[in-house]
Amino acid sequence: MRRREFITFIGGAAVVWPLVVRAQQGTKLPTIGYLGSARLATESERIAAFVQRLHDLGWIEGRTTVIDYRWAEGRTERYAEIAAEFVRLKVDVIVTVGGAVAAAKQATATIPIVFAYAGDPVGSGMVASLAKPGGNVTGLSVQSTDLAGKRLEILREIFPDVRRLAIIGNVEYAATVLEMGEAQVAARTLGLEVVKSEIRRAEDIAPAFEALKGAAEALYVCPDATMNANHARVNTLALGARLPTMHGVREYVEAGGLMSYGPSPPDLYRRAAEYVDKILRGAKPADLPVEQPTKFDLIINLVTARALGLEVPATLLARADEVIE
Repeated sequence: MRRREFITFIGGAAVVWPLVVRAQQGTKLPTIGYLGSARLATESERIAAFVQRLHDLGWIEGRTTVIDYRWAEGRTERYAEIAAEFVRLKVDVIVTVGGAVAAAKQATATIPIVFAYAGDPVGSGMVASLAKPGGNVTGLSVQSTDLAGKRLEILREIFPDVRRLAIIGNVEYAATVLEMGEAQVAARTLGLEVVKSEIRRAEDIAPAFEALKGAAEALYVCPDATMNANHARVNTLALGARLPTMHGVREYVEAGGLMSYGPSPPDLYRRAAEYVDKILRGAKPADLPVEQPTKFDLIINLVTARALGLEVPATLLARADEVIE
């Protein structure tokens, strides 16, 4: 299905289909509350992977299950409102991302919560441990803190002369604070001077880049809901400041970032669907260990590299999982 067609389909389904199904069915179908951190256009590929895997497992939207979609559009203050709405609707499971887990946990201690990805769920206090999460929360960890050093090593391969690195992230998100710390340690190990740029809301992004002009030569971006919802803007500002960027999410590279290294978001959402399947069939979140990614993708945008006057080594191109030309 084409991306535009999928967005149109999901947009209509989110508003109309659940109401039609509930009117036609004598009994309430199992309901999944999908709390999207950004907006439909940003998450369409992830939702497609999630819905398809559910379908493979026998959960067909509108026939054997209902999915209620809600979008925070990068506004983290919306998390609590949406979570409370799902509690009122008595959904059977909430699917979201790490940044929204705290609000969801505060809204309910009984409805299962599955996070499709989280930077550091143990360090952020979402779960007691990866093996035994406890409570009503489980999901998939992307272990962003563990990947910081690897990302910077890859950045140095393209830009070996870099000496000053900026690290930008939303410090309202606990996992971002942890990742920024790990990236700072990794950068200093590599002999790089570090400039930290802390934001707390979307309005802070442009002033942050203005302050970075002349202060750094490359940029490490920590993703979260606010940054994700503004990823195209982040890349435009970075390019304007002549800053090569390293990301953890491929969507940033598709929107003009230089490169990313991390787990595949669609793969994470397919695996999140498997958690939902188990929970709808009776499993308890406390008994489902948090999984870690086994495959990491390196994505390089050659168009951006050329715009920045950087030459990507052939050895690195050969290792890339995808090259955007």
